[in-house]
Amino acid sequence: MTALAFVGGTGPLGRGLGLRLAMAGHSVVLGSRSAERAEGVAAELDAPVGGTDNAAACAGAEVAFVTVPFEGQESILPTLGRELEGKIVVSTVVPMAFDAGGPHPLAVSEGSAAEQCQALLPGSRVVSGFQWLPAPTLLKAEVVVEMDVPLLGDDEAAVEQVAALARDVKALHGFMAGPLRLSSTVEGLTPLLISVNRRYKAHTGVRFAGLARD
Repeated sequence: MTALAFVGGTGPLGRGLGLRLAMAGHSVVLGSRSAERAEGVAAELDAPVGGTDNAAACAGAEVAFVTVPFEGQESILPTLGRELEGKIVVSTVVPMAFDAGGPHPLAVSEGSAAEQCQALLPGSRVVSGFQWLPAPTLLKAEVVVEMDVPLLGDDEAAVEQVAALARDVKALHGFMAGPLRLSSTVEGLTPLLISVNRRYKAHTGVRFAGLARD
């Protein structure tokens, strides 16, 4: 069992992924700027999930997932540097916006949201992944989500630990896909998947054909 924190965990992905990892036997705490809000959201999930403020959640965690909106991470993450020092931080953040034409990626001066996360938390071991997971489907505990989860990072031991967490969720396959500098490629595909799902009213997933799986 691994102690997991979700920074900004009251959003759809934080709740959905937190639920699935709690169902897999891990200790999950949702974080928020408001401890009361986090406690209330956690109590609504059909799994033993805790809730508190972001700093307290991170202080007690071995691995922290960043599930805040992109526009919020520059102000939130620097306040958690002490709590996340030396720890694995998983960036699930996608820099994108919506307009009349639908979702589209945003440019990031550091190269990607994950690389910005590493710059904001220089003492942490940042791994990028989970951006493609369909949050509404994750919240339906009875639905199996079959998807590959490519993970990017410069610390292979950290990536493998996160890959093992992904594989603990039924039908997810986490694997090392490359260095952190490739994160923009994965993040940039997310608006495309959202566009496809909206057009066809689907919940598509991504599988890498020919990839060996356990």
